[in-house]
Amino acid sequence: MMQGVSRSYLPMASAQLHQPSLLTSPCLYASRRRPVLQSSFTNAVSLRAFGKKFQPSFPLTYTAENVGLNHQQLQGKLKATPNDGQSPNDDTKLHQLHDISTWILDFAASNLLPLALITGVVVGLVYPRSGQIAHQWGLSKWSTSGIFLISGLTLKTGDMLKVASAWPAALFGVVSILFITPLAALPILRLQLNPKELATGLAIFCCVPTTLSSGVSLTQVAGANTALALALTITTNLGGILTMPFLLSSLVGQSVGITLPAGPLLKSLVETLLLPLLLGKMIREFSGYANLLDEKKRYMSMISSLLLGLVPWMQTSCSREMLLLVDPIQLLASIFCGIALHAVYVIFNTTVMWFFPAYWGNKGGDQTSAARAVILVASQKTLPVLVAVVAKLNGALGESGLLVLPCIATHLSQILFDSVLVGYWLDSDKSANKKTA
Repeated sequence: MMQGVSRSYLPMASAQLHQPSLLTSPCLYASRRRPVLQSSFTNAVSLRAFGKKFQPSFPLTYTAENVGLNHQQLQGKLKATPNDGQSPNDDTKLHQLHDISTWILDFAASNLLPLALITGVVVGLVYPRSGQIAHQWGLSKWSTSGIFLISGLTLKTGDMLKVASAWPAALFGVVSILFITPLAALPILRLQLNPKELATGLAIFCCVPTTLSSGVSLTQVAGANTALALALTITTNLGGILTMPFLLSSLVGQSVGITLPAGPLLKSLVETLLLPLLLGKMIREFSGYANLLDEKKRYMSMISSLLLGLVPWMQTSCSREMLLLVDPIQLLASIFCGIALHAVYVIFNTTVMWFFPAYWGNKGGDQTSAARAVILVASQKTLPVLVAVVAKLNGALGESGLLVLPCIATHLSQILFDSVLVGYWLDSDKSANKKTA
């Protein structure tokens, strides 16, 4: 049958079958393989007519196995374009939106604690009813206990065993946090701030122990003795439960003319802070999920930050009417006093650590590492413990929202202040290394 076909006709027929109009017509694309079969048949007819052996060839771009193949790919010379009708400008916009959203999420995750605190204050002022209902349900107590439960879940026993070589620095840190820095409450209470809760709140802030996480985090960034920082955090927060009731009674209570019963306050702090901490530690040690908790430590920290953000939300909601009556100048003055208070703590601890370096560890890097850890941790004060104390006072020293508000600003400022200090240390180390090299 093939011999009946003239030699002059077959090339012409083959050329007609290879016309782009036929290869790109819709009917040929009803099946993804039809253009391949059509081209193969044409080649077979042409080669058979000239007495040559036909060897089919299926290049990757012609077999149509890859998803999204279009007619421009089949012609083999034109660049493939998306089938969804999007232009390059649309892709550029999508990439920009993706980059912006990624940056926002990373920023929120890295700064969740200050964002949660600020958001809590703003929401409490704008929509106080929700915070008041949450406070009536006792959410403030449960959120504070939840923070210390998470602290127990992430607490490693081995970290406290790594500070034997720097025990003099650890001892000074404990004394500074629990007994020396609280003495600043006496001059703070003499400040002529109106209302008086602004100064009283800062005085209570002086009596609480060090921060639960930011001091250790900044110590790690600075490349200092992280184990020492963690040991100081654990020791002072446990010891602070015992010392705070007596410090508040002797320093703050007598100064404002109010008697604070140390016994009931100590019992309340043990129930709210110590027992959840020990419960979390027991769950970590006996549940078999210690490794999982370490892997999810970042998420545990985020949950803790959100729980802490609930506290100023409820406190601000309950004290909104009085907060709106506060003179902005007085509020700014209290915030400035809180910043100055932290600066005094840093100067004092730096002076002691740098003027007596022989007591803080081995010569060289160990001394510097221990000194920086103590400076950072001993100069900070924790907000969750302050909130727990204020909640247990039941208004004995004034409106809870007014007591907490300047301390929130001080807590945020001390993190920013110490971040700048850590950056200065790192730059100094780089300069020293360049000179040595």
